[in-house]
Amino acid sequence: MSQLLYALPLLACPVGMGLMMWFMMRSKRTSATDQQAQSAPTAEQEQELIRLRKEVDALRGDLATKPSHHKDPSA
Repeated sequence: MSQLLYALPLLACPVGMGLMMWFMMRSKRTSATDQQAQSAPTAEQEQELIRLRKEVDALRGDLATKPSHHKDPSA
């Protein structure tokens, strides 16, 4: 009986680590499925994204057609 009492503290660490790893893996799996469900964009978000992409393209086009008046700092 006394030998069992000596073995319990030695077993507590690996058993506790195993339980912590198991709980962390469970929470990681459930949070990954939650993130996938939340990451799907709505139709409103898609429209906003399309509008912003058009705006960026227009701004890039304006920059390409305007002459650059900035001096190159490395020159």
